[in-house]
Amino acid sequence: MNPYILATLLFGLGLGTAITFASSHWLLAWMGLEMNTLAIIPLMAQHHHPRAVEATTKYFLTQATAAAMLLFASATNAWLTGQWDIQQMTHPLPITLITLALALKIGLAPVHSWLPEVLQGLDLTTGLILSTWQKLAPFALLLQIQPANSVVLMALGLASTLIGGWGGLNQTQLRKVLAYSSIAHLGWMILVLQFSPSLTLLALLTYFVMTLSTFLVFKLNKSTSINMLATSWAKAPAITALAPLILLSLGGLPPLTGFMPKWLILQELTKQDLAPTATLAAMSALLSLYFYLRLSYAMTLTMAPNSLAGTAPWRLQPSQLVLPLALGTTASLLLLPLTPAAVALLSL
Repeated sequence: MNPYILATLLFGLGLGTAITFASSHWLLAWMGLEMNTLAIIPLMAQHHHPRAVEATTKYFLTQATAAAMLLFASATNAWLTGQWDIQQMTHPLPITLITLALALKIGLAPVHSWLPEVLQGLDLTTGLILSTWQKLAPFALLLQIQPANSVVLMALGLASTLIGGWGGLNQTQLRKVLAYSSIAHLGWMILVLQFSPSLTLLALLTYFVMTLSTFLVFKLNKSTSINMLATSWAKAPAITALAPLILLSLGGLPPLTGFMPKWLILQELTKQDLAPTATLAAMSALLSLYFYLRLSYAMTLTMAPNSLAGTAPWRLQPSQLVLPLALGTTASLLLLPLTPAAVALLSL
């Protein structure tokens, strides 16, 4: 892609998110979300592969549906209350509609079906943008409206953690596994949204760091399926040794960074007398952990039958920048000791 066009599209992505962040009026927020969607579509379809075009079409239709629903809900709110202000949402009907529209935008269960299919059709770089940056603007709106309808949020959160765990169990394609991982992590964030918005933000940031590292590792190895992971040893031994730790951090195992948000979320849910919900969420994390362990096993404990251990592989100079991967990996593994500092910041 022409670098000027690429720069324009990335600028459009950033501007759309910034407009949504800064808006207090529903029409402006909707406009930011639309800019976001329209800027990423050429990035998704840039390879002109039928699979990429199909994924782009699915994504466009889904996002257009969610945007129309959001616009309808905000117009309904203006009709019922005379308010276009995002923070003046008082009527339960538009609040519920907007929550569901934003859930469709980020891919929460039960309106998640598009996410694995779309992610599977994209290259890893665009998939990374879709899994991280594209979640920011809808989350900013969710945090602003503070949905008071706890039943809808709880249902969305629990369904996402369970479906995100179950869905990834029988997948062999890495991008689909990462899509279900995304659904499960978003479920955790939604569970705690109404009790501690700052904790949701912390969980979102740690998810971003861990997902960045995972995508960059797969991109370095040019891996798109579990079978292709087995050749990683020959290509990059050092990063292959660290990759299972990044995956286990995504699964939420101590003493890695990914344990911090899960630990704090379970603590917060227990404080709110929601022990059954916390138990169900913790059990669903075991499902996710299983498929992360499966990836770790394929990556480190198996060796591809066509690469002999005694022969040095042909190594091309990697074209990928390794600094983001190094920083992301370090942050994914070593930030758990900073939990007290995070808790202190959350309570400010």
